[in-house]
Amino acid sequence: MERRRFFKFGAVGLGLSLLKPTSLMAAESKSKDEDQGIEPIILSTWNHGIAANQKAWETIAKNGLAIDAVEQGVKVTEADVSNRSVGIGGMPDRDGHVTLDACIMDHQSRCGAVAYLEGIAHPISVARAVMDHTQHVMLVGAGAKQFALDRQFKTIKTPLPEVKKEYEKWKKENAAKFEKPVINHENHDTIGMIAMDRHGNLSGACTTSGWAYKMPGRVGDSPIIGAGLFVDNEVGAACATGLGEAIIRIAGSSTVVELMRHGKTPQEACEEAVRRIIAKHQDLTGLQCAFLAINKKGEVGAYSVYEGFNFAKTTVKGTDLVDAGFNRKW
Repeated sequence: MERRRFFKFGAVGLGLSLLKPTSLMAAESKSKDEDQGIEPIILSTWNHGIAANQKAWETIAKNGLAIDAVEQGVKVTEADVSNRSVGIGGMPDRDGHVTLDACIMDHQSRCGAVAYLEGIAHPISVARAVMDHTQHVMLVGAGAKQFALDRQFKTIKTPLPEVKKEYEKWKKENAAKFEKPVINHENHDTIGMIAMDRHGNLSGACTTSGWAYKMPGRVGDSPIIGAGLFVDNEVGAACATGLGEAIIRIAGSSTVVELMRHGKTPQEACEEAVRRIIAKHQDLTGLQCAFLAINKKGEVGAYSVYEGFNFAKTTVKGTDLVDAGFNRKW
């Protein structure tokens, strides 16, 4: 994989204090004794993961839990009004509604999810509340929104004016048809984040506004535990991005984790999952799917159907944007 260094300790500015605060430098000399040599790591999909990782690292640097880190990290992307595939700035469905999906899972296999949620600023935190405060795993639609309102989560008005303008143009040009858009590095639909904290515990989060101009009611892989995200603290964690329908068909993220359980490295597991997707589709046109994984040793893997997928990787040494391997070129 080709690495592109974005942040280096010793560099001036650009989030230096976030990536390596004084408290973390003081803790590094003790970390091997206190946590048996465990090195924390954060991974997230696409270049918007850089800012998300920075925020997540604030929690990890304070010896915090991975579950808190991933929630706080992906909230950055949810709040980014310039992002058209996640959160506030997301693109609407065919009827003009921006519906949001998210899930979260911790090292104890506790999990929570929301789908088809409209008008709430941080679906990932609603998913966390489902995990922490209910006996359920997933809430959808009106039920999910009422749950969020009852717990006084911040509301938002969507779509944004500039997004609505784009939608109106699309609607005028495509009102009589529903075409399959190309899912690639220009039109990705998710931030997935997986992390291991200093205690050696794994957690993950995934959040999206889904497929632009999707059919009303459509839900992809992102909020589905086992498809868009899966964590098993005995083995590893994985998340997915791309065309959700294809990922769901192979229970993508859980497949990656199970492959690691049976001895494959994270890289081998991601490659095998991609091969399974390819084998199950006669037409691969525009079918971009990618997986990102980590095992309990801190080893990392990533692979996609087509070129273009990259991920942000943060350790005590800094943050890299890494270009993943791929099966074929566009």
